[in-house]
Amino acid sequence: MSKDYIRKTARYNGKKYEATGKTELEAMTKLAEKIAAAKRGEEVVGGSMTVSAWYIEWKRTYKDPKGLTSKSLSMYDEKFNGYIKPAIGYMKLREVKDVHLQRILNGQAGKSASHVKKIRMVLQEMFKRARQSRLIPYDPAELLELPHVKEGKRRSVTEEERAAILAVSEYHSSGLWILTLLYTGMRPGETAALTWSDVDFKRNEIHVHTAKESGSMAIKGPKTASGVRDIPIHSKLLPKLLEARGDLFAPVFPNAKGGRMDDDTMYRRWRSFCRELDIYMGAKVYRNQIIESKLSDDLTPYCLRHTFCTDLQKAGVPINVAKELMGHSDISITANIYTHRDNLILHQNIALLDGSGGKDGGKKFFSCSNT
Repeated sequence: MSKDYIRKTARYNGKKYEATGKTELEAMTKLAEKIAAAKRGEEVVGGSMTVSAWYIEWKRTYKDPKGLTSKSLSMYDEKFNGYIKPAIGYMKLREVKDVHLQRILNGQAGKSASHVKKIRMVLQEMFKRARQSRLIPYDPAELLELPHVKEGKRRSVTEEERAAILAVSEYHSSGLWILTLLYTGMRPGETAALTWSDVDFKRNEIHVHTAKESGSMAIKGPKTASGVRDIPIHSKLLPKLLEARGDLFAPVFPNAKGGRMDDDTMYRRWRSFCRELDIYMGAKVYRNQIIESKLSDDLTPYCLRHTFCTDLQKAGVPINVAKELMGHSDISITANIYTHRDNLILHQNIALLDGSGGKDGGKKFFSCSNT
């Protein structure tokens, strides 16, 4: 600040206010006006407010009333307080340039794509609204570019893993849960909310309309309308569900006390299943500890959901139908899985050209000599 100006600060209801003036009287007068406006409930909204002040105002006005889950709202606070505020929170809104915001993203290079994209989303939503509200002359977040990030890769299970999963599911206590994930493509949170009233044996369908919110025990509707769907029960899953059938409103996959599974319960069950799966696949065990694992460390419950989608592709299910069964909000999400390379599918389709109609599964092409 120039030596010709005097700055005065004060706090009211935990919020810091500041004002500047060429004289101490001028600065104190402006500060008193701000405090008086705050006491009347009148926030001074403008380009001269700090980025931190705008975030509070923006979130309170445009996010809190939208009915977002506590998890979603906390994401905004986590990204702003952890990464945005330390860099530009003190700056006046109108002084922020695109270079300031790009530096924030560049500082997250090498981290997960999801994390960096969320920071960019918060920045773009904040500054777009500031521009639309005529608080700033241009939107500095409009053309932000992502730095190099780590893309999370969800994959299908291998045939070896599939065979082992099916075998272990026959005797493991969480076998029915695992098979349901594999044969329905449901999200773990959706299985936690599932009750026997949702399993329609007459129509041979599972009705998915709720999910347990991650990080809490709250049961809510899906994020989008597409999450509500009916999934036909796989012929290999049906007899196992019939055998386990319980009271109408009881959880299909209860915890030890008969209630719904929480995140910790699902995590422990998955780890327990993976341990048994590892041993089945040949892991070396010494004194009840696995000392040489055979199980890939990137195997997650979502691999089973991914497998369900790729199985639909291999079966020739049209992509628009797969979108409905997966509960995807956008067909591009389904397409991202459907376009994964699969040599067998490639050969089956090329076989259509030789008159076999692909009925030989492309085996003819595997037996051809190299020419």
